[in-house]
Amino acid sequence: MPAVKIPHAEFVLSCPRVELSPKLKLPEIAFAGRSNVGKSSLINSLLNRKRLALTARTPGKTRLLNYFKIGGNLCYFVDLPGYGYAKVSKEMQAEWGDYIEAYLRDSTHLKLVVLILDIRHGPTELDRQMINALSIFQRSWIAVMTKSDKLSNTKIEKALSDYRGMLISLGAENVLPYSSLNHSGRDEILTELLQHSISK
Repeated sequence: MPAVKIPHAEFVLSCPRVELSPKLKLPEIAFAGRSNVGKSSLINSLLNRKRLALTARTPGKTRLLNYFKIGGNLCYFVDLPGYGYAKVSKEMQAEWGDYIEAYLRDSTHLKLVVLILDIRHGPTELDRQMINALSIFQRSWIAVMTKSDKLSNTKIEKALSDYRGMLISLGAENVLPYSSLNHSGRDEILTELLQHSISK
């Protein structure tokens, strides 16, 4: 199967609330996950860009809704604030949580949420809270299990066997492994995301 063509991408804006989102309304694919799970690295890797979405050694870099226009006017990728970063005040943690909840509740263009999990550990309690929010707001979602380069192929298959059935039972439409270092799984994930952007 030929490789999926990587679409052009550009940063558009950052904002705290849906009502401040880009004026050009396009389908949206949102990326959610714990702080330091690799959301920005995943976006950069999928789009073959080094610093489109900013990454940092310190968790909590993404504090707003960051919009990236994909494929001309095909869709937006929306990088949501990471959740669970303990080294900020409770007030700031709550503020970031409010941004995420308001986005999931209010976005009229959201087609799919990509929930990013660490394949070595599976979903945490905070991830389960996010999954519950996705259910409450009736949002379609897939799980992408990153950092697969940290495991052997045998351990990757075991992790997928351990987690796939459980995640699908909780509402995931698909569960896919990925490595932001070697791009393993990029074609499958891009195909899934771009299909959602044009089919729903």
